[in-house]
Amino acid sequence: EVQLVESGGALVRPGGTLRLSCVASGFNFDAFAMNWIRQAPGKGLEWISVISGNGNTIYSAESMKGRFTISRDNARNTVYLQMNTLKPEDTAVYYCAAAGMFTREAANFHSWGQGTQVTVYS
Repeated sequence: EVQLVESGGALVRPGGTLRLSCVASGFNFDAFAMNWIRQAPGKGLEWISVISGNGNTIYSAESMKGRFTISRDNARNTVYLQMNTLKPEDTAVYYCAAAGMFTREAANFHSWGQGTQVTVYS
């Protein structure tokens, strides 16, 4: 059974940092690109970043470059999202998703996690 389980979401103050994790099981993890996506309250999905199966190629949304960094540890079947200098507008549910190709298009995602809540409050 394919599973993606996110963790690391929390309540944080503006300027704070968090590292989200997504542990994968049930598929050949290093053969899949991994994405992070978020959904703020009342808004649509917003793509954040994608990392290739071997971790050598990364694309990120321009609006989040410099604050958010994706990485992966294939030995642990885990992808991470390091989030720095958090802002209230970063409040959202954060999802990881696997893709059989290097893509940011949700229609091509193989599977999704259940999400983890990040709340940035003053």
